[in-house]
Amino acid sequence: MLSRIADSLFWMNRYMERADGMLRSIKACYILSLDKNTDDLQNWLPVLEIFTAADQQQMQLLANDTDAVLQQLIVDMRNANSLKSILIKARENARGIQDHITKEMWEQVNQMYHMVNHAALPQRLQSYGTLEVIDNLMRYSLLYTGVVDNTMARGMGWHFMNLGKYIERCLQTIEITENQYQMMDYRLKHNRDIMQWRYLLLSLGGYELHLKRYRTANYNQNVLHQAVINQDFPRSILYSLSRLDKHLCDVVQENPSAENKALARSFGRLYSHVKYIELDSLDEATLKTFFATVRSELLEFSARLGQCFFSYA
Repeated sequence: MLSRIADSLFWMNRYMERADGMLRSIKACYILSLDKNTDDLQNWLPVLEIFTAADQQQMQLLANDTDAVLQQLIVDMRNANSLKSILIKARENARGIQDHITKEMWEQVNQMYHMVNHAALPQRLQSYGTLEVIDNLMRYSLLYTGVVDNTMARGMGWHFMNLGKYIERCLQTIEITENQYQMMDYRLKHNRDIMQWRYLLLSLGGYELHLKRYRTANYNQNVLHQAVINQDFPRSILYSLSRLDKHLCDVVQENPSAENKALARSFGRLYSHVKYIELDSLDEATLKTFFATVRSELLEFSARLGQCFFSYA
């Protein structure tokens, strides 16, 4: 496979995963913003910190302005990480590799692109139809995921697409989870009520699973376990790393070289670090270090992956 094709497949799927994660966070925060009596501290800061490059002063001004935040997160092209910007990049990558993806995949990317570029969308985001708009965008995102899974051939293209998908998913889980623990200064022993963890769990799509699986009232540890090392939860850090390990091994097996094997060994150390972490050993200092280490090593892995397979300088 040409490096250009692998690069486009990687980034197309990574952008689509980013769009999905952003929509989950937007919907969770929007719903919770309607229920201020339950958690008066809930505002748009967690989403703004992750999905915009605004400075702290700008974010404080926007924190409680739902209409302005939705415009910036979804349709504002001045925000390089807005949904519209992301989908334009995903479509550009998909358009250049139409011979390497299925017709159904292209149609899903294209439909989502046209929806977010509809002239009436900014006005609809300021009306009673806001939640319907968000739900429709999420529906297209879910359809894309299903179409990819059911139509894409399991070859090299599939592996590169999944490398992009799970790198993005893992980074998002780290960002969203750390953001919430940072708000409580990483004090794991200062227990919070389950209602205060709703934004994190809803953003990761794991609220119902948490209520069914975890029976104790130690919510700080339970949420950390689910987000970090629960192998049955498809958005946990460990699950994402396990899928990355699988697809990386398949790619390296097809492209055996000393550099690629060194990349696999390097990733294996990161995977093992998370897999064998003792959550009970984490405290205010070590939890912050853990998140920082995993994030930096994953970003380094992503950069080295590009150097090995996409001919990046």
